[in-house]
Amino acid sequence: MPTGTLLIIDDEARLRQLLARVLELEGYAVLQAPDAARGFELLRDHAAEVLVILSDVKLPDAHGVDLLPRFRAAAPDAEVVLLTAFGTIADGVRAMKQGAFDYLTKGDFEQQLVVVVERAADKARLRQRLAALERRVGQRANFDAMIGTSPALRRAQDLARQVAPTDSTVLLEGPTGAGKELFAQALHEASGRRQKAFVAVNCSAFPRDLLESELFGYKKGAFTGALGDKKGLLEEANGGTLFLDEIGELELNVQAKFLRVLELQQFTKLGDTKPTQVNVRLVAATNRNLKQEAADGNFRLDLYYRLSVFTIVVPPLSARTADVPLLAEYFLQHFAARLAKRLPGFEPDALRLLQAYAWPGNVRELKNVLERAAILAPAGQPLAPDYLPDEFHARAGAPPAGGDSLRALEAQHIGRLMRERAGDKPDVAKRLGIGLTTLYRKLQEYGLEQ
Repeated sequence: MPTGTLLIIDDEARLRQLLARVLELEGYAVLQAPDAARGFELLRDHAAEVLVILSDVKLPDAHGVDLLPRFRAAAPDAEVVLLTAFGTIADGVRAMKQGAFDYLTKGDFEQQLVVVVERAADKARLRQRLAALERRVGQRANFDAMIGTSPALRRAQDLARQVAPTDSTVLLEGPTGAGKELFAQALHEASGRRQKAFVAVNCSAFPRDLLESELFGYKKGAFTGALGDKKGLLEEANGGTLFLDEIGELELNVQAKFLRVLELQQFTKLGDTKPTQVNVRLVAATNRNLKQEAADGNFRLDLYYRLSVFTIVVPPLSARTADVPLLAEYFLQHFAARLAKRLPGFEPDALRLLQAYAWPGNVRELKNVLERAAILAPAGQPLAPDYLPDEFHARAGAPPAGGDSLRALEAQHIGRLMRERAGDKPDVAKRLGIGLTTLYRKLQEYGLEQ
């Protein structure tokens, strides 16, 4: 049942009380005001709670359309639905341009009211959750900014919190796209080095013949083209943290130089004759099994042991599927905001497909999928499965053969509704709580087309 607080502003007491009763039966708490002045008094006390404001257009002390900017200022996360006895197209267009969620004509909205309010409340809830996520992610990287509550993520966070205040070297293991750099940044921010530099280096992004000079720097004349002294990234990170992503890509001679850095906190630049002293904490990351790489002769075993003083496994997204809806919601609203498009959440089937997917590309893949979906999806509608890539539908399979499987029961339910509603697809889609395009796909999938 819906929950949340609504505010009704209307000078017609009987209509206001009738609306309040209808919406209270739907599970909402309802505040009532006879005019704009009283409405804003209530908003001052309840702005954080109010999801939807239902306001008459013609109030004794104001015009509802003119109040829209004030509503937005008083309750930024709330949606506004305007009610009028004499609706005109011009007023409706002006209301929508000013930011109203919908514009309903009295006497003609009884069937629409509950549906419109619930859609508006859903959008407000999403905005509130996105704002909370943005506040967390907008802070400097820390463990609380990580989106998710799954046990696998919590275990990795607990280990990272314990080692963060120390200067111990940390090795982050996990697949590409799982969020290892975010963990490295959080380790830095939770350490005593947070006021110094955090320098991130993706070892696979540099040509091997350039990586050594980028890391350690060089002296003028060290090689053709070395026209002056150059500080390396190790020096740039002095006093702070150096994050080496994909450390398994380092060549063996560079690995030997890093072993000296870990043991003595010093190194020799290319073309130099004396060592350079630094004070750097090293956090490394890999998507490989470095112990096996060492056994195969591709990685120094002594460096592996120095790196793995404290190992943290960053879980793949497939190990934290409970976090998929929250991450998906965050990315969808992030891209919707960038596209200036209203996308009020997901259809249930779309979320089900997202959670059932294996996510070989992890969080990075989820982000890319949601960016694509946000571009394709029509504004104003929950995201339907149709806007997810083809591989999400690959497991759909043939029509169910019967029995008690969920797919068989779903097919039976849709078939029964289609018969009861005489094939009225928009009505059936509405009763199922899915988009019309999703219903068409399911009818085809289950062989129920009429």
